[in-house]
Amino acid sequence: MPGVWADHMAGPTGVVGRHLADRPPIGDDPVPNVAPAEVAVPANPSHVRVPVTGGDLTVAVWGDLAAGPPVLAIHGITASSMAWVEVAGRLERPVVAPDLRGRGGSGGLPGPYGMAAHAEDCVAVLDALGVDAATVVGHSMGGFVASVLTHRHPDRVARLVLVDGGAPLAPVDDPDEGLGPAARRLRMRFPSKESYRDFWRAHPAFADWSPAIEAYVDYDLTGAGDQLRSRVSEEAMRSDFADLHTGAAGRAAFAALPAGTPFLRAERGMFDEPTPLYPDPDQLAGLAVKTIPGTNHYTILFGDAGAAAVVAELA
Repeated sequence: MPGVWADHMAGPTGVVGRHLADRPPIGDDPVPNVAPAEVAVPANPSHVRVPVTGGDLTVAVWGDLAAGPPVLAIHGITASSMAWVEVAGRLERPVVAPDLRGRGGSGGLPGPYGMAAHAEDCVAVLDALGVDAATVVGHSMGGFVASVLTHRHPDRVARLVLVDGGAPLAPVDDPDEGLGPAARRLRMRFPSKESYRDFWRAHPAFADWSPAIEAYVDYDLTGAGDQLRSRVSEEAMRSDFADLHTGAAGRAAFAALPAGTPFLRAERGMFDEPTPLYPDPDQLAGLAVKTIPGTNHYTILFGDAGAAAVVAELA
């Protein structure tokens, strides 16, 4: 989207995957996990790696998969699995959240990118974990991926929930204008973990800083010395941005959504501005829209009111 898009358990057993600790660093990433366990967060996931086209996808798992069908949680364009840490910590059912290719622990994975490619990666995750069908929730760009997954593989989706994403976006004449702040961040280098936290503390949407936000920010950081940087691939971000605005897969999937599909809408925008990402309710006609008061595009996952609303919809 435009702007700055932006071991409590042993892990699942009997899965077709490899634990994160058993593999070498991803790409040029010498710090594959920047110690989210140092932060007092609601819940820390275990990780498995799932084979996909071009390499392995890193997948966060909260809870015991033997406890029942999980929630498959799909993050946004410059986010990661840790976008779901607050929701996962409150939800009394297992949560599976992939780092989409080009992000997080999957930052070194090459393309293909795009909504259809991400959806196929999600199918690979379900296959590897032995999950026949999951409740699927997508935030921001993840809503588009979740919709395409539902459209193309309806038997794998028991229920779909969209969180401030998934409805068509207007074409963009100049992608660099929309991507400017995010692209600049991906090229920045930071001298310390604390300086990267300070960068994000200044973001208007993160005014109410929390341990969950801190864990999310720390997980995004990689590099060494004074050359720390975001794990997000600029190539992946640019490719996905174009697909969000012009790709056919997302629009076809949205048009095919069942009437009454839950859509949780943030009251405010990406920078906590009064205008939300989806200001026109007519654009969401046919969906079961709930506007969550006091939330912006980010705090709908990280804030108390937003996380509680998402959990209530998924529970």
